[in-house]
Amino acid sequence: MLQFTLRRILQIIPTVFVVALLIFVIFSVVPGSFAASLFADGRTAADPELIARLNRELGLDKPLFERFVSYIVDLAHLDLGTSFRTRQPVIELINSRIWASLELAMAAMAFAILVGVPLGFLAALRPGSILDTVTMIGAVSGLSIPQFWLGLLMMYVFALQLNWLPSFGYGDGSWRNIILPAVTLGVTPLALLARTTRAGVLDVMSADFVRTAHSKGMSEGQVVRWHVARNALVLIVTTVGLQFGSLIGQAVVIEKLFSWPGIGSLLVDSVAIRDIPVVQGAILVIVLWFLVINTAVDLIYAAIDPRIKQG
Repeated sequence: MLQFTLRRILQIIPTVFVVALLIFVIFSVVPGSFAASLFADGRTAADPELIARLNRELGLDKPLFERFVSYIVDLAHLDLGTSFRTRQPVIELINSRIWASLELAMAAMAFAILVGVPLGFLAALRPGSILDTVTMIGAVSGLSIPQFWLGLLMMYVFALQLNWLPSFGYGDGSWRNIILPAVTLGVTPLALLARTTRAGVLDVMSADFVRTAHSKGMSEGQVVRWHVARNALVLIVTTVGLQFGSLIGQAVVIEKLFSWPGIGSLLVDSVAIRDIPVVQGAILVIVLWFLVINTAVDLIYAAIDPRIKQG
């Protein structure tokens, strides 16, 4: 098990290197720069000498390869650079935003699991019933509705019309502020979990060992609890892991819509002003989060089914 864990962890390193290379190249060749963005409003005439001086101070006048080597060396020392705009270390800016993003992702995932998995189980246990039909229609709708539109709709209904919840902002960090963004973000993984759970449970219930358990006189509840639930768990864990790993990336739009002070809103603001070190650092953190969650899912697989460690 230790060897399997170390192998999965070591696989993260080359992946992060390739992602860092792609991010660096893309944002090095994209038109525009931080210095030029200072004059983007058109109210102040661009000064070529000032732009050139700022580029020298920020190290943007150096050859691309030299900048990349410096970037990788700093990254190896866990240094994500310094923000062009605030002159703060990028790691400090991310640290000030990371909890808000994690809090939103965990709340959205908890909502998706607590609602989606039971709905999928109940729908699978009663295939063709009204509950099954309604659940599948809701799942398809949840996967089809754009999150941005759903967020605006929820803000209009629950904040403006009913005045039950705050429409945007982190506030004092209370549960009332997180409900609307968490539900908006959690609808898509909820719908996917409901469909995946239903499919997994139906597949297990048609297996020979389930029919054998029934023939031995086991009750429906015992079969579901001891055989169906456990064997469907691998597929459910897969979906939960993939969705949880991608939630911080998916939250970019939701954070901006609800003025949520997380990494997503920091990324959008930094892209707008070409604050490249912050953009690179935020994307790397999002990618690293996805890789860590996927590695954790692999380890859970190995604990559930020891045969996976042989792969």
